[in-house]
Amino acid sequence: MTALPPPPADLLHGASLFLDFDGTLVDIADTPDAVAVAEHVPSLLARLIDALDGRVAIVSGRPVAEVRALLAPALLTVAGSHGLEIAGADGGCYAPERPPALDRALAAARDLAAHHPGVLIEDKPFGVGLHYRQAPDAEAAVTALADELAATHDLKVQHGKMVAELRLRGRDKGSALDLLMAEPARRHTRPVFMGDDVTDEAGFAAARALGGAGVLVGPARDTAAAYRLDDVAAALAWLAAACPSPHPTET
Repeated sequence: MTALPPPPADLLHGASLFLDFDGTLVDIADTPDAVAVAEHVPSLLARLIDALDGRVAIVSGRPVAEVRALLAPALLTVAGSHGLEIAGADGGCYAPERPPALDRALAAARDLAAHHPGVLIEDKPFGVGLHYRQAPDAEAAVTALADELAATHDLKVQHGKMVAELRLRGRDKGSALDLLMAEPARRHTRPVFMGDDVTDEAGFAAARALGGAGVLVGPARDTAAAYRLDDVAAALAWLAAACPSPHPTET
């Protein structure tokens, strides 16, 4: 494992910024609905949007509507459900249809939770999250069921921090970045992707492939990111300090 340096202060100059939500902009909570968004975060995002001429996007496993509600009043592009939903800052949103297989997987997950107190089942528009943060002894049962349901219903299973998530195939955070980078406003910029979890590795790899970089938030580990910051507080402080002026003074 190679020790990674912090990102340089000028990393965002000429860049397009992609931000994970949980573990990057907010600390991870015991349950998804218990997260607390610091009061200054929406205004920080507004500054970044202004400075980068709108080239800021949230790329999250959460649904688009949930991310927007948590970050209101900031208006920005959101790739939700690991890129299955993509909504522009203008409010338009692309999303596929929810297949019946997800409802069958949801029912099986809820049955498991009934036998393992503390396991929380999250019903998402295009996925099912099986959280065991409050029931760590259930990890083996959750993991086994998630793998079984993925194989049975042709779903993708993603293991993260104390969660196994089932979701539709076809998109991840890397493919979401690729789609957004194809837009004219971003096409000739460098992508910078900030995230904390293994689900963000696809975003780090996609950013690197397009000449940009990933920034890992959290403890050191094997990663495709080029830089690292210790925690959410460090990430927010770096974003505030690195926010380039939208109208630099000419010399």
